[in-house]
Amino acid sequence: MNVPRLVIAAPSSGSGKTTVATGLMAAFAGRGLRVSPHKVGPDYIDPGYHALATGRPGRNLDPWLTSEELVVPLFRHGGAGADVAVVEGVMGLYDGAVGTGEPNGAGGGDFASTAHVATLLDAPVVLVVDASAAAGRSVAALVHGFRSFGAVRVGGVILNRLGSDGHERMCREAVEELGLPVLGALRRHEDAATPSRHLGLVPAAERRADAVGTVRRLGELVGSSCDLDALLALARGAPPLPAPPWDPAEAVRGALPEGLVPLDRRPRIAVAGGPAFTFGYAENEELLEAAGAEVVRFDPLHDQALPDGTRGVVVGGGFPEVYAAELSANERLRKELGDFAKASRPVYAECAGLLYLAQELDGAPMCGVLDGVKATMASRLTLGYRAAVAVTGSVVAQAGERVRGHEFHRTVTQPGHGVADDWQAAWQWSTSGPEGFVRGDCVASYLHLHWAGSPGFASRMVLACR
Repeated sequence: MNVPRLVIAAPSSGSGKTTVATGLMAAFAGRGLRVSPHKVGPDYIDPGYHALATGRPGRNLDPWLTSEELVVPLFRHGGAGADVAVVEGVMGLYDGAVGTGEPNGAGGGDFASTAHVATLLDAPVVLVVDASAAAGRSVAALVHGFRSFGAVRVGGVILNRLGSDGHERMCREAVEELGLPVLGALRRHEDAATPSRHLGLVPAAERRADAVGTVRRLGELVGSSCDLDALLALARGAPPLPAPPWDPAEAVRGALPEGLVPLDRRPRIAVAGGPAFTFGYAENEELLEAAGAEVVRFDPLHDQALPDGTRGVVVGGGFPEVYAAELSANERLRKELGDFAKASRPVYAECAGLLYLAQELDGAPMCGVLDGVKATMASRLTLGYRAAVAVTGSVVAQAGERVRGHEFHRTVTQPGHGVADDWQAAWQWSTSGPEGFVRGDCVASYLHLHWAGSPGFASRMVLACR
């Protein structure tokens, strides 16, 4: 079944992609359509707002983290049963995954850019242009340049942050002279803004009641300012995609170690959630379930114990630094998780999970699994794709295994890798020394990974939980 689709792109970050994409998702859903939400790149925060707008998991499409070959299958997996898919781009239309240390064609140029993903999806692009500081013909010149620069199909323009009727008229007429339709015109809309802090937007899960109101206002704004019928017609013009949908069961079957078969029983794996741990890719949990696990949620802010019968724990990314005092105050759970990990039970932690397993975070006691490791806020953001190799075999990776991930944090740990003879480093990449910690069946690091690119992680984690 073909999925009608649009890619919402922009000349640069800050142009209003998230406003338009989230509002469009909400407006389509308000019409009774089943909307499949997607985000180009590794970002965790925007998909949270997409999920509120659509009632479906927000999913990422990232050729760097998974592969070019998986973009269409993952899109079709997420879009199953949808009436329309809306894909929010990343950065500027042609900005790719630079600075990865990989040769061109695997991280250079526009690889993993919005344009790259739009080409893989054979999807029309709607260009969101911030017109707040430009007159009509300058806006048209910008649109002309982006339309003619690459091979993407720009199907229309949405003008954003217009100041007046006259401003809209000038910009609209100039763009339409190019033969492109103006599919929407939004005025300045501070009342629909989403609050930000040190790593970008505040996640929807941290402000759920307010976020629901924000998404509703964005839907009203886009619904009243854009031609929804024309946008839907443009989406329906996208041709069928040849690749079949991604199947997590098939992915883990192909990743099982030789001679092993899926388990008959389902070990329970507890995944951290709640306001402090909001970062995670839906496919990671789907792979764990396909590998035979029963995935359950727990909230380290409020739950006093791990779920009954827990055999393994996953603590993903988020903002524990915002909730350090509250996490520290939950002493019963901290002690239980600390004892669980120290007993060599399987624990996998990324970024925020690393901070939670540390001895302390900004002076507040944490779980103490990583003896002597202290985490503090830093003055600068660490952000970027990483081509990493596993230094040590762990509950998820084999020694020497190569993976692609990303870093996204404004904290540092001291010391920065194994702190005693029985701790080993987890990863190594070209721009750093050894990174992360491995001991027994516990692994913790700053590296975020999309397991669809390494489905063996789920198989190994589940098998370790036997």
